[in-house]
Amino acid sequence: MLRIQNVILEMIAKGEDLSATATRLCLEVEAIVPDAACSILTVDAAGLMHPLAAPSLPADYSRALDGLSIGPSVGSCGTAAFLRADVAVQDIMTDPLWSDYRDLVAQLDYRACWSTPIRNGKGEVIGTFAFYYRVRRGPTKFERDIVQACANLCVIAFERRDRVEEREKLARIDGLTGLPNRNGFNLALDSLDCSQPGAWALLAIDLDNLKMVNDTFGHHAGDILLQEVAHRMADAAAPDRTFRIGGDEFAVIVQSAAALQNLDAMAYELLERLSLPVRSLGHSLYPRATIGGAIVSHGDPLPHSVRLNADHALYHAKETGRGGFVRYWRGLGTAITQRLSTIQEVGVALREGRIKPYYQPIVRLDTAEIVGVEALCRMITPEGKVRTAGEFHEAMSDMDIAQAITDVMLENVATDVRHWLDEGVAFQHVGLNISSADLLRNLPIHEYLSAGFAKAKVPLEHLIVEVTEGVYLDDRDDNVGAKIEQMRHHGLKVALDDFGTGFASLTHLLTVPVDIIKIDRSFVAGLKNGSPSAAIVEGLSSIGQKLDIRLLAEGIETESQARHLLALGCRIGQGFLYSPAVSRLEMTKLLHLYAQWSGACRTIGALWQRSPDEMSEGRAARTE
Repeated sequence: MLRIQNVILEMIAKGEDLSATATRLCLEVEAIVPDAACSILTVDAAGLMHPLAAPSLPADYSRALDGLSIGPSVGSCGTAAFLRADVAVQDIMTDPLWSDYRDLVAQLDYRACWSTPIRNGKGEVIGTFAFYYRVRRGPTKFERDIVQACANLCVIAFERRDRVEEREKLARIDGLTGLPNRNGFNLALDSLDCSQPGAWALLAIDLDNLKMVNDTFGHHAGDILLQEVAHRMADAAAPDRTFRIGGDEFAVIVQSAAALQNLDAMAYELLERLSLPVRSLGHSLYPRATIGGAIVSHGDPLPHSVRLNADHALYHAKETGRGGFVRYWRGLGTAITQRLSTIQEVGVALREGRIKPYYQPIVRLDTAEIVGVEALCRMITPEGKVRTAGEFHEAMSDMDIAQAITDVMLENVATDVRHWLDEGVAFQHVGLNISSADLLRNLPIHEYLSAGFAKAKVPLEHLIVEVTEGVYLDDRDDNVGAKIEQMRHHGLKVALDDFGTGFASLTHLLTVPVDIIKIDRSFVAGLKNGSPSAAIVEGLSSIGQKLDIRLLAEGIETESQARHLLALGCRIGQGFLYSPAVSRLEMTKLLHLYAQWSGACRTIGALWQRSPDEMSEGRAARTE
């Protein structure tokens, strides 16, 4: 029996499927009790029995037991579970406990059945372990000892299964509203069939005024609003399923016939129900939502195609008038069509390996020493033209595309850094942008980035993670701050990109600190003595020193700007004065040239020996 225990415990420890583990237990026991057939049933909270393992019993017999309720005269197993005690029936054909179920075993060559209840740590019956005998007899002491050990093993296996299911449930449930979360939504969506047009639909719903409520009345009031909205939405959409995707985003998967017949009516019913005031902390809050909808149709190869259509409709609804409903139709608006075209174009480029990192050096403004590079995403057209990220930025609104681009960039950047290190280049760090989509990955962002650099055997100290203000302030993801803090906690340096283009403030920097602030090129372009840009840069420099945050200026085009930034306390920068973004090969040459000529050249622009006309042409073509 000790060997059997070790075998089963090893299966449990390895996370083997419960049914497979129970079946193996039955087979092992039958090997030492050859005249018996083993059966393991589970008993749910409602007192219903379900077959788990019975390898020597006919499958039809086990299926007939599924869903039977335990009771005082429900065969050996149902009675044992009901009485919470062993039940040994030595003659199935005559014992009254089997009177209603005798026909089930009449065709089988079994004459007796002994069942033992399986109880958890709370004493609750969670299953039964039974022996079926071919002769009329009861259990021996040896068999009782075996079953006692087996029952204990079953308890361990059941409890592990319950823990796993609970973790999986928590992973799929939104803690605030109790609705299925993004993970639950993705699982439900992936299970849908696109082969039958009109079989299901999707409503994408945004709560439009959550940020205003949070800013005005506090996040606790916003939480109350979300909970009430979620309750109303789920109640109004039932029997169809409602999900909280994250932040102020919700979705309803519509499969009921009545709702599919009139999707518009369902959407407006939702809007009406949601618009009623919500009492929160003594205030009356008025929720407002916008809905986009799409029905699966010909040409939708995957469920996520329908999701994309619903998102397009939602986007159009927001653009044309919040608070209403728009159903997707093909060719929905010029802007959305262009966005779809861009997404498709980038998707093809990804598949064909035409998404590449280009690199712009980051320098010390006083010595022009290269202290790092920024990796910028570029798409190479089939004709060989290099397109900047600004030319296909619309595709980044698609989460799958955005994540795929980061995958490609991370792999190539780590490989390139490894190449430079192997060549002995005095290389310090590379800046790599991440998107909002990257923060929504199942794998924590710091683990994802660490794995990418570890694959290329590059120390993580060479990476600086860049987030734009749009990502930094993304109110759709309540955990952005926590994720940035988590990255820094694990040793990653974080730079806030394009500072000044959005609404980042010193308050945000106090609550969600970063290591580097990248001053947007618009401030650099406006540098003049006494100008507002100069005052802002000087103020940031002073504050940065006190908060231990470094400044990096973007878009430096003239020596005058570089000198002015130095005078204001900014010592690191990048821009066309030094070099445009170039390929890995050109960047490698540039790094080697700097190593050879450092101290002999004032600017990296001199290393390239570009003419004034070339510099002017480069400035005119710049975009990131």
